[in-house]
Amino acid sequence: MAPAPIDPAITDVVQPKKDTLPIPGPARERLLKAGIDLSNGYPYRPSRPLYLQDVYKIRSADRKHVDAGARADKSKKNLFAAATKITDLTTNIGTEIEGLQLKDLTPEQRDELALLIAERSVVFFRNQDISPQQQKELGEWYGDVEIHPQVPQVPGVAGVTVIWPDLLATERPANFRNPGGASRWHTDLVHEHQPAGITHLHNDTVPPIGGDTLWASGYGAYEKLSPNFRKIIDGKYAVYRSAHPYLDRENPEAGPKYVERTHPLVRVHPATGWKALWVNRSMTERIVGLDKAESDVILNYLFDVYEKNVDIQLRWKWTPGTSVLWDNRITIHNASWDYAGKHPRHGTRVTSLAEKPFFDPNAPTRRQALGLLDESEKRELDLDSISGNLNDFSL
Repeated sequence: MAPAPIDPAITDVVQPKKDTLPIPGPARERLLKAGIDLSNGYPYRPSRPLYLQDVYKIRSADRKHVDAGARADKSKKNLFAAATKITDLTTNIGTEIEGLQLKDLTPEQRDELALLIAERSVVFFRNQDISPQQQKELGEWYGDVEIHPQVPQVPGVAGVTVIWPDLLATERPANFRNPGGASRWHTDLVHEHQPAGITHLHNDTVPPIGGDTLWASGYGAYEKLSPNFRKIIDGKYAVYRSAHPYLDRENPEAGPKYVERTHPLVRVHPATGWKALWVNRSMTERIVGLDKAESDVILNYLFDVYEKNVDIQLRWKWTPGTSVLWDNRITIHNASWDYAGKHPRHGTRVTSLAEKPFFDPNAPTRRQALGLLDESEKRELDLDSISGNLNDFSL
């Protein structure tokens, strides 16, 4: 698939500047091995859209998306047979695969990996020899690669963004009390008409201690809610905003505004068919149709369910050359800045855009689909079903 482009006609005319921050050694070695031209500075900075109206136009039309996981062999025999070891890292989220190189996956293995990510939310591969170009090529298998107008990118490889906290800190200073950046629970690109699906982050340079990343399961967060409470949010929509603000061309004096789009609070993954809670504290603004006070109470509770239940979370300690692929449709994540800029951290990231979020009231939860419900959960569902039947009879 071709990358989702940025129209140069809607960006400012400021030329990308050369950065003088020294590139970490392992990162430079990897980039040069891949043939990346560093002579004009690193990273490449695209010109940024200035106005809100222009950003809405970038990707506002429906795009066909066929989920790779939905066409995969359910047994994942091609992927699993080629691995030397497969380890589930927690009960509810996260799997590590050993003995495979992502750049060498066959089409069947790519599809099966997409299904595994859809089921386990995040999948890890250490010791990966993968170039930014190969990373992008794999991302294109999973959907339209997003080209972000606000973040630095690898020169000559549009859509491969540079994750370099030291560079970010030169623009937005961070400290222990206010680490900023990705050090908060969030999900990528929720403001898109068709938001992010699979993201692939490869870290070639990591600190010796610190810099862990955490993920939490949207399947698990939804399952933590009582059946009656699920009824309150099922089918409801919320407003999701962009991370970056823009000026309103028609009223620039009003100050910066965010891109806002409405999506379901609960969505269904097209590969698994399971329901997942889809909110995050950073970018979910309000529930459509509720007063602000009502919306705040419900959303703050949902944020807490996601963030405070450690049994649906995973904390990953990076090693150099590790790739992680996760599904933004069923997770939130948080990057720890506890190394405080004392050691370099550098990686490249590719995000594949997916379908327009949808809700199906007949879809099961993950635990229902896998037959994992305990007796108390079964009783709750039985009582809920009986209550629903009585209500139908009374009508």
